[in-house]
Amino acid sequence: MGRIIAIANQKGGVGKTTTAINLSACLAEAGKKVLVIDLDPQGNTTSGLGIDKNTMTNTIYELILGECTVRESIHKTGIEHLMLIPSNVNLAGAEIELLGASNKEYIVKNEIDYVQEDFEFIIIDCPPSLNMLTINAMTTANTVLVPIQCEYYALEGLSQLIHTINLVQKRLNPDLILEGVVFTMYDARTNLSLQVVENVKNNLDTMIYKTIIPRNIRLAEAPSHGKPINLYDGKSAGAESYRLLAKEVIERKAV
Repeated sequence: MGRIIAIANQKGGVGKTTTAINLSACLAEAGKKVLVIDLDPQGNTTSGLGIDKNTMTNTIYELILGECTVRESIHKTGIEHLMLIPSNVNLAGAEIELLGASNKEYIVKNEIDYVQEDFEFIIIDCPPSLNMLTINAMTTANTVLVPIQCEYYALEGLSQLIHTINLVQKRLNPDLILEGVVFTMYDARTNLSLQVVENVKNNLDTMIYKTIIPRNIRLAEAPSHGKPINLYDGKSAGAESYRLLAKEVIERKAV
């Protein structure tokens, strides 16, 4: 039974999609069978894996509407062991489409149940908001991984996200737990990054990954080439960090 990890933070620009792409690719590099679900209408995970999101049919949007099966929505990425359910701007309309649907919180979960045993890891990239798509991700997932940028407002909004996770746990998915927090965009040259890490550790009663993702120019460049960092520049600090994060994720016991 595959472990399903939702990568969520309603704050934009915290490295959420970067983490979804590169954690998935490094898990696949380690020989794990991985499915990535792009649940963000911006479709950046899709294009970051080298897929043209604008020409895709049978995306997560069609799956939610029941216009294709889950197996029809799974596409090859060209990376060994790594498959993708893509997204594009059409998904922005899903919120309205879901309004009248019965069991609308479980639409994605009910589909993924059919293929969960085919993969060792299923990684869901959530949109940067706490909407019905994010709720669907959390009812599907076993755990939520929260990327936090090493900046002054890092803790802002985090309590709201944890409140949402607790609500989903109470009402919709009693098995959901917080996978933990991973720090991103760490700049060793600034005292601020260090202060943010210490602040979160002191204020957050949750698992914090040892691996810290550095601010790294190669990481920033990789998506424009449609490649995860381990393929774009496998020797970069960013690639090494995501390999270490993947190793930590693998070593955590399956839920």
